[in-house]
Amino acid sequence: MNAKALFTLSAIYLAMVGFALMIVPLQFGRGAVPPDASPELVALLRLLGGPFLGIAVLNWLSRNADPSEIRPVVLANMIGFGAVAANDVWGVGSGEARDIAKYFLLLHGLLTGAFAILAYRARAKAE
Repeated sequence: MNAKALFTLSAIYLAMVGFALMIVPLQFGRGAVPPDASPELVALLRLLGGPFLGIAVLNWLSRNADPSEIRPVVLANMIGFGAVAANDVWGVGSGEARDIAKYFLLLHGLLTGAFAILAYRARAKAE
């Protein structure tokens, strides 16, 4: 996958998650968030949507840049998606996660791998 496609895909995905957390947090968290969630929990979920939107914009604006010029953005995405994938592994492996988590594990793992490959290629190109 080329850098432009990866940044575009991740931007769209992160924007969807961000908007879902902000606009429909109870529906987005179905099975993990109780239907009678406290207003504080709903506010926290909405708060978490903001950084997702910020990273989505960063990725969108980075989609046409040369990967060697945006190494910090590539590494940040690799670490961020890697951390989320590790959390998915824990949740799926322990049985604590929702059933849908195995699909998110696959998606987050693929995104982590794609950003890792992009980071490797940018590093190799710079040398």
